[in-house]
Amino acid sequence: MKLDAIGIVASNMKNSANFYRLLGLNFPDSVEVEDHIEATTASGLRIMLDSETLMKKLKPNWTKPIGQRTTLAFVCESPSKVDELYSKIVEAGFEGEKEPWDAFWGQRYASVLDPDGNSVDLFAALEPK
Repeated sequence: MKLDAIGIVASNMKNSANFYRLLGLNFPDSVEVEDHIEATTASGLRIMLDSETLMKKLKPNWTKPIGQRTTLAFVCESPSKVDELYSKIVEAGFEGEKEPWDAFWGQRYASVLDPDGNSVDLFAALEPK
């Protein structure tokens, strides 16, 4: 058994797809007319975006969750890439949650929020001093 996919419910499919494209996920351009889209990471893990409308069709009692339920973490090539990606996401109009910092556990770390308020972490190992 292996983890194959992670599903994220999006209130605005286009906005969510644009956010995750900045993180390197290759979502299709047809997002405006679809309730479900997928992108596959280099390691083969699928990230799925599902509309709230689809969730209500699949699970009639579904209600929009309140509060943070999941965090995705994206490894970057270097500490400077964490800073660059954080800036790129914030400059694209998305919200930064925590600016890049050198974490005590030896990583450059930052957090941004996707359009639905889900925390997305960006990190890279700190270079030895």
